[in-house]
Amino acid sequence: MPEPLPPLPDIPRYRVASTAQLARAGRPAALAILAEARRVYTAPALRLGDRLSRQWLERSRNPYRGEIAEIARILGQPGGWLLNLSYEWACTSAVEGPRLGRTLDWKLDGLGRHVALAGFVGPAGPYESVTWPGFVGVTTALAQGRFAGALNQAPMPRTRLPLPLDWLRLRLGVWRGDALPPSHLLRRVFDQAADYQQAKAMLAEIPVCLPVFYSLAGVKPDESCIIERTPRGAFLHEGRAAIANHWLTPGLTGAPRGYDSPGRLALMEGQWDGLGWDFDWVKPPILNPDTRLSVLADAASGRLLVQGWEGQRPATAIHHGDAIRR
Repeated sequence: MPEPLPPLPDIPRYRVASTAQLARAGRPAALAILAEARRVYTAPALRLGDRLSRQWLERSRNPYRGEIAEIARILGQPGGWLLNLSYEWACTSAVEGPRLGRTLDWKLDGLGRHVALAGFVGPAGPYESVTWPGFVGVTTALAQGRFAGALNQAPMPRTRLPLPLDWLRLRLGVWRGDALPPSHLLRRVFDQAADYQQAKAMLAEIPVCLPVFYSLAGVKPDESCIIERTPRGAFLHEGRAAIANHWLTPGLTGAPRGYDSPGRLALMEGQWDGLGWDFDWVKPPILNPDTRLSVLADAASGRLLVQGWEGQRPATAIHHGDAIRR
C-alpha cells in the first residue's frame, strides 16, 4: 500500500499589536518569501526596487513608510520595501449579503505555503487579515460586525503604445503622484471605518495610485458591492456581484489579468447560488497554476475559512474558525 500523505500544516494565527510584531513572529516565513523573490527577480533587482520604492514612499509621505522601514530592518534582506508595493495579484471574488468569497493568484511561489492570519485592532475595532509576515497592506480581511473586504488587480490602462511603454507610462504617473497604493487604502478602511457604509464611501472616494477592484460585504442582506476604481473615479455594482480581473463597466478598457479572467468570472457567478462553507468551488479556471489563497468570510457571524495553495494543490489545511475579537 502507498504511504499515507503527511497532514497539511495549519495556517499560523497571530494576535499582534503591529505589522512589525507580525514580522518578528513570522520571520522565517517572510525570509522564505524573500528568498523566492531573489530566485525569481535577483538580489540586485530587489535592491534597486527597494531604493526606488523607499524614495517614492518617503516623497509621497505614505503613512505606512515607518512600518515598512522597521520591517526591512527586522528582516535584514533585500526586498522588504519592494514587495510591500507589489501589485501583481489576479483574483476572483464574489459578494452577496454578509458573505465574501475570493481566491488570490500570484506567480511568486510560497505565498500559499506561508500565508498567515493576523488579528489587529485599529481605531474602529478588531479585524483579522489574511496576510504574510512582512506585509503592511491588506488584500483580504474580516471585521466581524462591520464588514469583509478584498481587492483584485484591475487591467492596465492601454493606449496605442506598445505594452512595455504603456507599463512605463503608468508607473511614471504613479511616481509623480502621492495617492495610496490599493492595499494601503484597504488597510486604512479596516483600521478606521465603523461600518459597511463608511467603508464603501472610503473605498469609492479616497484616491488610489493605480486602478483596482474592491469587493465589500457588510452584515445585512442588502450590504454588498463591487467597487471598480480608477485613480480618482469609482463605478459601483451594488448587491450580489462577482469580479475577476477585467472591467464590468462598459467603456473602461484594458487587457484582462491572469488566467482566463472571463472564464473565472463566469464560473464564480454560476456557482454562487449553491456555494457551501467549503472550497468545492475552487476548480479550473478559478484554480490555476498561480492560485495561492482561497477565502470565505461572513461579516455577520465572523465565520472565516482560509486555505493556502501551491501548484494547484492545497498547501495548508483549511482554517475553520471565527474572526479574532478583542
